[in-house]
Amino acid sequence: MELFQLTQTLVNIESVTGHERACAEFLQGYLAAKDLEVVLQPVSRERSNVFARRGKPEVVLSTHLDTVPPFFPAHEDTEFIYGRGACDAKGILASQIVAAERLVEEGVEDFALLFVVGEETTSDGAREANLHPCGSRYLINGEPTENKLIVGSKGNLRLDIRARGKMAHSAYPHLGESAIDKLLGILDDLRALPLPHDALLGPSTLNIGVISGGRAANVIPDEASAQLLIRTVEDSEPLRRSISELLAGRCEFTFVRDTPVMRLEKLEGFETGVVAFSTDVPCLTKWGRPALLGPGSITEAHAERERVRKTDLLRAVDLYCELVHQFKKRISD
Repeated sequence: MELFQLTQTLVNIESVTGHERACAEFLQGYLAAKDLEVVLQPVSRERSNVFARRGKPEVVLSTHLDTVPPFFPAHEDTEFIYGRGACDAKGILASQIVAAERLVEEGVEDFALLFVVGEETTSDGAREANLHPCGSRYLINGEPTENKLIVGSKGNLRLDIRARGKMAHSAYPHLGESAIDKLLGILDDLRALPLPHDALLGPSTLNIGVISGGRAANVIPDEASAQLLIRTVEDSEPLRRSISELLAGRCEFTFVRDTPVMRLEKLEGFETGVVAFSTDVPCLTKWGRPALLGPGSITEAHAERERVRKTDLLRAVDLYCELVHQFKKRISD
């Protein structure tokens, strides 16, 4: 199956986070037919990572199976392939598979593919994979980087907040206590909190992604909640401490996810860049020294008309093969 057809086939297998099973089973059969030893690595009852190896892996190509909602199928024109996951990360997945096919044709041994579930939420697939490392020395992770080799990526601090109040008739607000008013005050204070800046990665940013609460327009709300995500640029511990001090005694709060900042190495012959998004790489620490590169732009990911440029997919195949060769040369030297 050629690269563009494989990309569209993968896009057309719906795999929104939590529903990756069909995609994993397709890949199990497809990769087994390519002279690779393939296993499904259980993550939960219905979900599995896919691990395919040739020999004793020294270098691993990796990306994720899951996409954000909503699913919509693939189509193409002369320049782009469209569809949910075309950019993030079905096109990357297809490019890595075609690169693996080329490596097999070249007689390259001792490499592997690792495709994980859950990257778009809590990286549960990567966390499970990290419990079962294969002994590899290098990990090449795929995310939409415009085919640039990334030297730095921001971290990800997810915070959930719940404020409590007391219900009452809205005509007599003094008899109740508004959880929404409490929450709005808390969110204003969080937005005013100074955030760190880094010379390479730029500023930390805060996004209030979800707000919910209340029961009816004529009821003083007894409960309200919010989900926030901060893109971090340094060790998160001082920021966590500041947030905890700010929120103490005012609400219930939980740090749901804390993905650290990554600083990665440069390689000769590759254009480099930095990204504001986080990846599975910090959860795959036992899979070798990491590199991060992939076709497509993050500005196209999660979008209404998600797409990836066909020439970028072709270029990514070359770059993935070159990375494998460079890393294997390092090992042999």
